Amino acid sequence: MEDSLKEYKEKRNPKKTPEPMGGKSSRKPIFVVQKHDASHLHYDFRLEIGNVLKSWAVPKGPSLNPKDRRLAVMTEDHPLDYANFEGVITEGYGAGTVMIWDKGSVVAEEPMEEGLKKGKLSFKLNGKKLKGGWSLIQMRGGRNWLLAKRGDEYASNRDILAEEPNSAVSGKSMEKIASG
Repeated sequence: MEDSLKEYKEKRNPKKTPEPMGGKSSRKPIFVVQKHDASHLHYDFRLEIGNVLKSWAVPKGPSLNPKDRRLAVMTEDHPLDYANFEGVITEGYGAGTVMIWDKGSVVAEEPMEEGLKKGKLSFKLNGKKLKGGWSLIQMRGGRNWLLAKRGDEYASNRDILAEEPNSAVSGKSMEKIASG
């Protein structure tokens, strides 16, 4: 899967950006949701699959309400150590502030590689903010997917994005991260 990082690396200059350029696999598969204030504020939803972070940009962010289906646009794969990146990208692609909004482990309900090929991923998250069953469903074979919370004991109508806006790792707000 190392070749899957080619697009990621082509878009970045390690001499100009603090973003990680590679990393090793974790013992337990991980997920991370990074709040990213680039050209527009969005949430990057990333799942460890095959030694990389498969990534989707979610403009409205995740919702705990199973009735909500959030657009998730697949983007380039990211290296695993990107899951620990919180800071400011100063130049080039994706310039802006990045926060680790949530992070934890992910348990696949079927092999993730198979789910990617079929266009449907089913998994459980165990993060600080996001827990329980989730699905990513591909729309007509393209880059657009839908992210949805499944109905379980962790589902609710709470607006988790508004109620818990700060970093799950540092506790900092976007403004604090941006100011260094």
